Amino acid sequence: MNRKLVIIFSALYVIFMAILAVYYFKNGVTFKSTVAIGGIICGAIPLLLALFTKLQFNLPIVISYLIFLIGSQYFGSIRGWYGLGWWDTFMHLVSGAILAFSGIALYERLIHRNAGDEISPWFVFLFTLSFAALGGVIWEIYEFSCDQFLGMTLQGGGNKDTMTDLVADTVGGLVIAVWAGIRTKIKLNKSN
Repeated sequence: MNRKLVIIFSALYVIFMAILAVYYFKNGVTFKSTVAIGGIICGAIPLLLALFTKLQFNLPIVISYLIFLIGSQYFGSIRGWYGLGWWDTFMHLVSGAILAFSGIALYERLIHRNAGDEISPWFVFLFTLSFAALGGVIWEIYEFSCDQFLGMTLQGGGNKDTMTDLVADTVGGLVIAVWAGIRTKIKLNKSN
């Protein structure tokens, strides 16, 4: 059932963004049509994973991801909420948390089942935090590259914007990493 819901929700987002892309393209609004095309690509990721791979993320992560896309792409870029000043930082805080949860899900799928009884809570904490922070760094490299090579202005505030975004990503990831470390420690104490 989760797989079907992932397909349905992802397909709805892709269709929504496709409609926006056509609408804005026909009306000559290039920036918004480009964002909507990016929305199609981003929304298609969980859809393609659900259809063509065995790697399945749980429904709450996928729904959180799609809500994040709505917040960043639709409200942030298309509706102009990034102009509010605080919206970008809030979206980075949320993305850090989502990346951390994704890191936990990936970690749980990649480790050997028996290893869970011997994994240090500190390792889980560091892995989760590092995964979230790396996601933020990769995003900032993307923004920097678009600004340098495509003449865009994704890093509107320059170094201050980049560092604020990285701090927000890290704080979002840190909150979830602390929770993951504590959860692992509790599981280890119960099994001993």
